[in-house]
Amino acid sequence: MAETASAVNRPARFGLVLLQIALLDLVFSLDSVITAVGMARHVAIMVAAMVIAVGVMLLFAGAVSGFVERHPTMKMLALAFLLLIGVMLLAEATGRHVERGYLYFAMAFSFVVELLNLRVRRAQQSAVVLHGPAEQRAPTARSNPTGVSDAQR
Repeated sequence: MAETASAVNRPARFGLVLLQIALLDLVFSLDSVITAVGMARHVAIMVAAMVIAVGVMLLFAGAVSGFVERHPTMKMLALAFLLLIGVMLLAEATGRHVERGYLYFAMAFSFVVELLNLRVRRAQQSAVVLHGPAEQRAPTARSNPTGVSDAQR
């Protein structure tokens, strides 16, 4: 049991982490490859599109990761979008057509609602909490008939 605990607490090597990120970028850009193959007629254009897409992903990965880390509800929203797209793809695979406008509207509406929620949460965190006059007063000798303070008890 101690071996697994030490393996979990051991810091990761920079090269391995970098390799893992690069592999994940390539795997997740596979949809871009499929799109580029469907849209472009020339191999050079497809390659250029892929290089640019991977570069943009690497450039903004830190900012997106930080944003998602600060706002975990956005991660849940993104997972819900993936689920929604998966259900739509399954429906289309079975021969049922799903109008894309409905899907895009639902996603945009959900995203706007989440942005409003983030704004409200930020405003609540920075709000000043005022206490009533009874909470601000220090206890007096009249409120403590024994005359013994809480620290002396």
